[in-house]
Amino acid sequence: MSSQPNHFLLKKISPILITIIFASIGYGQTIHYNQFWGEVQFNRTINEKWSAELNIGTSYSSTKSSPNIFEQNTQRFFRGWGHYYLSPRWKLSTSIGYFDNKDVPEIGQFASPEWRYALQGIYYFHKAGYTLSTRMRAELRHMKNEDDTHENVIRYRQQIKYIQPVNSKILRSGVIYVLASDELFFKSGTKVTGLSFFDRNRLNIGAGYLFTDDIQVELVYANDFLPRDNADQIVNAASLTLKFNNLFKNIHKKLLDKAEALNED
Repeated sequence: MSSQPNHFLLKKISPILITIIFASIGYGQTIHYNQFWGEVQFNRTINEKWSAELNIGTSYSSTKSSPNIFEQNTQRFFRGWGHYYLSPRWKLSTSIGYFDNKDVPEIGQFASPEWRYALQGIYYFHKAGYTLSTRMRAELRHMKNEDDTHENVIRYRQQIKYIQPVNSKILRSGVIYVLASDELFFKSGTKVTGLSFFDRNRLNIGAGYLFTDDIQVELVYANDFLPRDNADQIVNAASLTLKFNNLFKNIHKKLLDKAEALNED
């Protein structure tokens, strides 16, 4: 009986996602860019309720004159997160990050470094064999515009995400998993980001692999549809993410174990 609501939910969600995807692909064909997004995530467990996370990332893009996805470095960033596990279904988070948006005139981007603050909540629908979650994120972006003054941009993001292990019922060492998500972005109208209320739609489809319980990699295809004042954009991106859980704690533990083993010898 418990599977019937899940099937009903998926049947309701699927037409919405399909509509969004086709709208993304078909509505703004003016400008296309191919990009690469790379990110490394370091997660650290503090106690049963709290954890910390550090993200370091970079982005590259093709241009109008070159299809090479590494033609121009468009962004570098670092961001710190604090996570609070309110319940098995709710994770609440806050973050601060610095994003160095480069001056790349060939893709219509001017230098607009920003400090970004976020509040986030994730609700998990834990099910046997897969995980469905919805993420709500509110961001305050303090960005420099073309006049070298700063503006505050408020952005809201709503995501639904599906993860399913392939060769196991749970995520653990040696398991391959597939993932899919769709996210809608809405923002306040400003000079630096344009006046449109709808910022973008992002579709992600990909897979991941857990080398160990604490080290994993994800390779994802991302499709961004961005309505803009001058011309709509579609971005096709290859996204590579490396995730490390308790990396330095685990290294320290291994060093201590080796030292103890040598002392015993």
